[in-house]
Amino acid sequence: MARYNPKETEPRWRKAWTEADAFRAVIDHDKPKYYVLEMFPYPSGRLHMGHVRNYALGDVIARFKRARGFSVLHPMGWDAFGLPAENAAMERGVDPKLWTYENIARMRDELKELGLSIDWSREFATCDPEYYGKQQAWFLDLFAAGLVYRKESVVNWDPVDQTVLANEQVVDGRGWRSGAVVEKRKLNQWAMRITDYAGQLTDDLQTLDRWPEKVRVMQENWIGRSKGLKFRFHLAGEAPAGDTLEVYTTRPDTLYGASFVGIAPDHPLAEVVAARDPAAAAYIAECRKGAATQAGIDTAEKTGYDTGLKVKHPFDPSWELPVWIANFILMDYGTGAIFACPAHDQRDLDFARKYGLPVRPVVLPPGEDAAAYRIDKEAYVGPGAIYNSDFLTGLDIEAAKAAAIARIEAQGDGDGATVYRLRDWGVSRQRAWGCPIPVVHCAACGVVAVPKDQLPLTHPADIEFGKSGNALDRHPTWKHAPCPTCGGAATRETDTLDTFVDSSWYFARFANPDAAEPIDKAAADYWLPVDQYIGGIEHAVLHLLYARFVTKALADQGMLSVREPFAGLFTQGMVTHETYRRQNGDWVEPGEVEVTVEGSSRRAKLLATGEPVVIGDSEKMSKSKRNTVAPGDIFEAYGVDAARLFVLSDSPPERDSLWSSAGVQGAWRFVNRVWDEFDSQPAGPSPGVALDPDLQRATHKLVKQVTEAIDTFRFNSGIARLYEFLNLLKANPAQGATAGVLAARHEALGAFARLIGPFTPHLAEACWERIGGVGMVVAAAWPTFDPALTEDAMKILPVQVNGKRRGEISAPAGAEPADVEKMVLDDPEIARRLEGLTIRKVIVVKDRIVNIVAA
Repeated sequence: MARYNPKETEPRWRKAWTEADAFRAVIDHDKPKYYVLEMFPYPSGRLHMGHVRNYALGDVIARFKRARGFSVLHPMGWDAFGLPAENAAMERGVDPKLWTYENIARMRDELKELGLSIDWSREFATCDPEYYGKQQAWFLDLFAAGLVYRKESVVNWDPVDQTVLANEQVVDGRGWRSGAVVEKRKLNQWAMRITDYAGQLTDDLQTLDRWPEKVRVMQENWIGRSKGLKFRFHLAGEAPAGDTLEVYTTRPDTLYGASFVGIAPDHPLAEVVAARDPAAAAYIAECRKGAATQAGIDTAEKTGYDTGLKVKHPFDPSWELPVWIANFILMDYGTGAIFACPAHDQRDLDFARKYGLPVRPVVLPPGEDAAAYRIDKEAYVGPGAIYNSDFLTGLDIEAAKAAAIARIEAQGDGDGATVYRLRDWGVSRQRAWGCPIPVVHCAACGVVAVPKDQLPLTHPADIEFGKSGNALDRHPTWKHAPCPTCGGAATRETDTLDTFVDSSWYFARFANPDAAEPIDKAAADYWLPVDQYIGGIEHAVLHLLYARFVTKALADQGMLSVREPFAGLFTQGMVTHETYRRQNGDWVEPGEVEVTVEGSSRRAKLLATGEPVVIGDSEKMSKSKRNTVAPGDIFEAYGVDAARLFVLSDSPPERDSLWSSAGVQGAWRFVNRVWDEFDSQPAGPSPGVALDPDLQRATHKLVKQVTEAIDTFRFNSGIARLYEFLNLLKANPAQGATAGVLAARHEALGAFARLIGPFTPHLAEACWERIGGVGMVVAAAWPTFDPALTEDAMKILPVQVNGKRRGEISAPAGAEPADVEKMVLDDPEIARRLEGLTIRKVIVVKDRIVNIVAA
């Protein structure tokens, strides 16, 4: 008996698939289509086990759908622009393009080793000029349509690296790379009008019924639709800039609880105040050193500056409220100004207590006494009745909101409004390794688009990355170009596009990556939307939201027919591993550690020196914590299929998977047990032999179970059924078997080889070949099952007497009620339970239960 040898078997079958061009996606209108796509990787240089799990999940679906007669598109590409490559260029003195393509080559080889059913003919990287040139083309279409524009906005500016930082790149007020104190600056930035689609993006979430509910909720919260009131306060006394101050609120029912009005440090009124008040200017400058996101502001200390200005209350002109500049108000939400009701908003309450401002409750909780109720350290935000509020007193919250809006509208001071937390998408990045923005700036003509016949607009070949800041901006020649309109001297835009733009449409380009237009509409109409998209929960908001927006925008430009890119979304769990640290706190790789068990405790030491090592929590595999396991080492020791099998079987795919050497060793043992079973099977059965009915039923039941498990993303459950069935085959060995068992085993093994194909594709091919299967498994149809044979031959029926269980009987499946009744009454144990009772009625629910009514 030959031992299974993955080092020989796996490369052989990968070569056979390549030679057969087995995974090429073909438009075939006579077949249903299925588009499965995993979020494409950043080419960091090496695969990790998280990649293995992610792409194995998609591969199961792609192989399964292909076997079931679908025309399948399963492509691969690379999210290749961005800061990591540019930082590598600066730190190592290498060309980011060279660094990126070398990484792609290594990772492509590793992905191919995984045996993925990828159509590699469609591969591209977002840093390919052929790709980003098409992106530049549709960017200009959106520019012409008014969906792309330049705006002045406040950004995080790193004065050392000379670049804008995302909020996530600001750590404790400092640049994540330089350590410099980050400044707030106003810069002209390119933006896309995603807010024009805020309503659609919210409403259409309800159509995505194959998305996780938690992702839909996260997107809905991010977009942040709220209904409220936009109204104007009239300034009291001498107004320094206009007569009114516009405010947006979702709680107009609490207007009688107003204590002060707050404006953002960047509000135009704040700037007017700062121009004549040095202390205000100093306070605003200090605010610009702080957090720029709502999350950061919410956790920071609330501070403010009294401008000395006052506004009149909209319902009582004699009541004046002070105007404060406050650091917890963002200019880009609502109007950049609020009225504060400290009794019913915690931020407002913290601020009011700090500065000694009034706190007046106007919502009375159920059961509280209006005369005695007070607010202490915690604002009340629950239900109740409005009080202390003139014409609103006695109304519930919703009725009071409606009444307050109606009064403001009648006064001509404002209107009910729907507002979104979502802001327009700032897409400018001050770095060279990104998609160049295809416009020039001309003193005479303004911003002018580069003609499409001059695209792609590529990077200069001699970019110098040895200094901080944007290398395009300091290039001596590239940024100078003639104006396409007047021919005069002009400068190119040196900002590049956010990498989220690159990933916002790649799924559509995969429909035909060779098309002359950005999107081949006919091909996109066939393949889109993506039927199953797979990726991490960390992309639940931004990437998915931007892809949804761009799809809608391109559809409005006539480039796409679909308005939602991903019909189904699956967010897989992470692959985790224990972390290890030396006594000095340095992280240690798992391969450097020996773990032993002493009673109920586990100890670890360095293999090289014996130094004790601290065992930490299991966390997501990451290079920073050195708790990664190199897939290549696992492939070398156990083969690719054993690694695939473990990451697919360890836990439900939406949950984190804890990597363990024992787990992969168990998967390796299963691979060998499967091969032993196929290797022991003699040649095909004699024709006309009746199959053993028990084994035949078990086979059909297995096909049904595995089919349903894959359809519902319960891969671990399907694999568990395969494990169980292998035990059944072991209990019915070929050696010494009857002709009926041999024939049933042959049918079972034929089905088994195809059922393991999505999980362990190389092993499946070897097994299929061993039993004389026609062609390759990858081209074989998925096994079918007879529903009648998936039912158990015998059914266990509980028997109740007067509603209490008194026993059970075994009856043939589908037995008639009269026959079941006779079996029950003839059963000695049931007869004993009925002694002394008179049977009134016997109710048989076919294949389920028997109820006896007796007195």
